Parts: sequence; C-alpha cells; structure tokens
Amino acid sequence: MSLSNRYAIAGTATSRLGKVPGVGAISLMTEAMRSCIEDAGIDRSEVDGVICRGPDDVYGFHQRVAERLGINVGFSTTMDNGGASQIMSVALAAMAIDAGLCNVVLCGFARDAWSRTHRSEEARVAGRAASVARYEWGGEEFGMFGAPAMHGFGARRHMAKYGTTKEQFGAVSLAFREHALRNPNAQMKKPLTMQDYLDAKPIVDPFSMLDCSLRSDAAGAMLVMSAERARDLAKTPVLISGFGTHNNTQGWFVDDHMLTTAAAPSSKKAYAMAGITPADVDTFQVYDCFTYMVIAQLEDYGFCAKGEGGAFAASGALALDGALPTNTAGGQLSESHAEGVLQIVEAVRQVRHDYGPERQVKDANIAMVSGHGGNTVCHSSMVLTRG
Repeated sequence: MSLSNRYAIAGTATSRLGKVPGVGAISLMTEAMRSCIEDAGIDRSEVDGVICRGPDDVYGFHQRVAERLGINVGFSTTMDNGGASQIMSVALAAMAIDAGLCNVVLCGFARDAWSRTHRSEEARVAGRAASVARYEWGGEEFGMFGAPAMHGFGARRHMAKYGTTKEQFGAVSLAFREHALRNPNAQMKKPLTMQDYLDAKPIVDPFSMLDCSLRSDAAGAMLVMSAERARDLAKTPVLISGFGTHNNTQGWFVDDHMLTTAAAPSSKKAYAMAGITPADVDTFQVYDCFTYMVIAQLEDYGFCAKGEGGAFAASGALALDGALPTNTAGGQLSESHAEGVLQIVEAVRQVRHDYGPERQVKDANIAMVSGHGGNTVCHSSMVLTRG
C-alpha cells in the first residue's frame, strides 16, 4: 500500500490499429512509444526504463525497441504473462522506480497479429499451429485447441449453472461495438444488431465470431514516473492508486477456476491498495478476449453477484450512460486486440477527461482496468484515479 498514489501514468498513446500491412511489431511499438513521449511532453532523454511485450518469437523485444528509440536505460525487460502482462508492466515500473533502478519508464505492448496471418495461406496455418503449441492444453487430436475452446468450456458451464443466455453474451458484443462506432481509430466500424450477433459464423460452442476478440496489428504505450514529477507536466496526471495480481496456475479445469477466475483475488488486492470498493468505480476497462470473460469478470470484480453477470450486461449497464460504462473505446471485440494495453490507454484518457461528450464518461475520476491471460489462468488488476 506504500506505493499507492506515489506513481503516475503521465503519457499514453497507440500506434495505428487494425490492418497495418508491412509494419512489424517493433515498428508499431516504436510508433506508440514515440507518441507517448510526445503526449507526456517530455524529452526522450529522460526515459531510462523500458518494460514491454511483443510477439513470443521475437527475442529481446525490449532491447530492440530501446535501440529503435535511441536510448540507453537503467532497467528493461520483456513481459511473458499474456494479457495479464500490460498491467503488470505498469506495476513493475512503479516498483522499479521505487527501488531506485530508474525514474521514467515506457511500458507497452505490440503485435502484428493481423499481418502475420494474412501474408499467405502458409502463414495462416503456421499461426494456428503456433497458437496450439503455445497453450499445450492437450486434446488437440480431438479437435480441442486454442483459446476459444478453453474459454468455451467456461461459458457453457456458466450457462448450465446460472442460466446465462446467448443473448446476454450478445449484449456485451453489442455494447462494445456501439462504443467502437464513436472511436474513429477502432477496427470495427459496422453497426451491430442482436440478430447480426445471433446469425454470426460459429467458432466453437457456444461462441460465434462475434464472441471472439479480433486479430489486429496494434500497439499501445504508457509512460510511468513519480506523481510529483508528473504534476509538473502540462496534462493531468493519472495516479496508480492500486494494483494486484493472482495466478490460478493449477489450471483452468481445477476447482471452480472457470467460473470464479483469478480476477477475484487479483481485484481484491487492487481495491485494498487503492482504499476503494466496486461502488466507487466510474468506468471499467475489462479484458474482453471473449464475451464470456467479460461476464465472469463483472462478477469477480464485485460489480454484481456471481451468476448475475449476464443479466447485468443485458440491463444496459455497460453503455456509456449506463451504471458501469465499460470498454468505452470498443475493447478487443471491436477496437483492436492488443492484449489489454488499449484498455489502460482508454482508462487514462477517460480519467484525464480527454474526450468530448460523445465519448467521455461523465465525471470519470476512478477507473478499474483488468488483464487476463497466460494459459487462461493469470490475472492483473489496476485502479487509476485522476491526479
């Protein structure tokens, strides 16, 4: 708790999002980080830390990004916890600064996932094989492979136990698409109806195409420094008020891990560090790899009771003017898939009040951000507040 509100995110930015052919992950990351430095209004020479995540097959990603930026740094590393990595990078930056290892840290994520799978049919097949190898869940010979199948088990179990419906999953997809339509940089620009959702191409029971996050070329970046230093800059600092992490590393099928995920203990740590409750949160930027994981996290973060996430989503609560405006840029379902980093970017912008009335959550002063990944069992949470 001694770190609460002592460090801040002073700048944030994204690269071009969606389909960016001919531009690799290192270039996307460099693009976002350069814009992030500009957003903060500092000189590049002040940056002495880099913590980021890129494609799993790029060795020393943080070193190659720092080389492109033209900086030597006191502390740097590449993260490896999937979608839980991006919040963890911000937390690690705060801890590294507190330990005296550095003072100003660039954090971020980049991947050229769309380009990698659209260069050729061989590239598409290789990408699918890499996905299977990455998770190593077993059962591939029976057709069970990849993240959709694993999360599909959780979704179907939630439906069986609590009566959650396809239409309630659809409410998540529709809410985030409506937000994406307000975001000029979002990948998905076509309005979506419930009938569109119900008619979408099946992927794995109970998921269709519109339950699954996008393939995207994308990068996002955040600049972390002391709150004291951030207050000297032109833009309103966003304080890192609390963070937490938890890993259900016994596996997705153990106990009730598919229903009560690692988000539950992770978020409790973040709430405690920030000294707030779920009722204090103005906007939720949630890791939406699949519609089901949004519903599970709404419950695990305490925004509704276990089993009531589907009804909560269907109530309109996730809308910009709802009880809990969620993924207000469109999320990974409709903005772009960037392993949760864009959720941090959007939380910062909402808390800074960067937007006009068409996109701004009214009186947004406290944001909760979630990150989920790492073999489906790792989670991170972060509370950001207006400085």
